Amino acid sequence: MKNLSAYGSRLLIGAMFCCTALCFADMPEQAAVCVACHGPNGNSSMPNTPSLAGQNARYIYLQLRDFQEGRRQNAMMSPMAANLTRDEMRALATYFSEQKLSNKNFRADPEKVKLGLAKAEETLCAMCHLGEFRGQNEIPKVAGQNYDYIVKTLLDFKAKSRTNDAGNMTSVANTLSPTDIENLAHYIAGLN
Repeated sequence: MKNLSAYGSRLLIGAMFCCTALCFADMPEQAAVCVACHGPNGNSSMPNTPSLAGQNARYIYLQLRDFQEGRRQNAMMSPMAANLTRDEMRALATYFSEQKLSNKNFRADPEKVKLGLAKAEETLCAMCHLGEFRGQNEIPKVAGQNYDYIVKTLLDFKAKSRTNDAGNMTSVANTLSPTDIENLAHYIAGLN
């Protein structure tokens, strides 16, 4: 019985290795480092870390370039992007853009969602981020992003500690109250 159990364990470990090898066969080599924080296939479970799955490839590429060139600062990302080549950044952007964003099962407060939608309409968010916040080109898809990350990002733009946009987000975020940011985050995180 003990030998059967040991055999079963080796079989299970072998199956897991094969699945992992198959699942990540098309993943760029550098993405193995990315998934440590951004999650399997780019679906982050870390509250202040964005999911990359389903994000616009152009946006991912530009953010990596901004980290590399110092236009965007982050203690983790700046060193990670420092030595990436243009082709590596493009490969990462393409890979993560082709992944499916998973449902985070965020439980949005219906009243805050309603207020967040009203604020999004008032500030014309869809003018850049498009309907359902799916983004376009260098404008990110923010629908279904982690609630805490949305709040953090809006606060960073408001505080002008993040400025690697054309000033649009800084201008919009400057008009938002903490309650507006909370409501917008409930609305946006609940989209998918």
